[in-house]
Amino acid sequence: MTSMFRTVMGSGFDRLHPQLQRRFSVGLSGGEACTGRGLMERIWHGPAFVKPFLSVGTTRNILVPKAGRNVPFVIENVPYADTYGRETVTFVRTFDLPGRSRRFDAQMVLSPKGDRILDYLGTHQHLASELHFHAEPDGSLLIRSGEHRFREGPVDVRVPEIIGATAEVRESYDDATGRFRIRVRVVNRYFGPLFGYEGSFTASYTDVRRRGVRPGLRPVREESRA
Repeated sequence: MTSMFRTVMGSGFDRLHPQLQRRFSVGLSGGEACTGRGLMERIWHGPAFVKPFLSVGTTRNILVPKAGRNVPFVIENVPYADTYGRETVTFVRTFDLPGRSRRFDAQMVLSPKGDRILDYLGTHQHLASELHFHAEPDGSLLIRSGEHRFREGPVDVRVPEIIGATAEVRESYDDATGRFRIRVRVVNRYFGPLFGYEGSFTASYTDVRRRGVRPGLRPVREESRA
């Protein structure tokens, strides 16, 4: 078996920087988890009317309502099999903001057809986004979100563009500093930039078969619909 990220990227995966290839090779077959630790040089959000929207998201560990500079953070990428037997990789980000740490949780699974990644957001996986991965000419990774869906009980609806947003993630590796660099922007088509962050981190790898998944990393509720 191979990682879900290599599966969706195909030959493009081999064009990534070798350090990015290793980082996105985490999975059950390889048995490795990746933990990144670093600083967010900047966490920002849009106009004042955006803040209530971001604050609501924090109740389920989605988005971060506070801005900051040089904020310590950790990102945990741990593979496991979810309740429905699907390979899942956590993307749990913890930002050590003054006064209170904030989390932005996501769990990624491979779509049934193996042609895209599904990103379940938050503690209860009520929001699901399609993610599309591309290798850039310089060996960096570009991730763009596609359709967003809200799922709760029998409800399964597409999130309208007027209240939805598009996320763009750029991740690269700086050979000079030996650090990964990341930049995230979340933009609404009508209201403009909503939220984002940029910074750098180092990565370490552990044997997930021996250490398992730490308590609190998995979501409270898991969504079966892909």
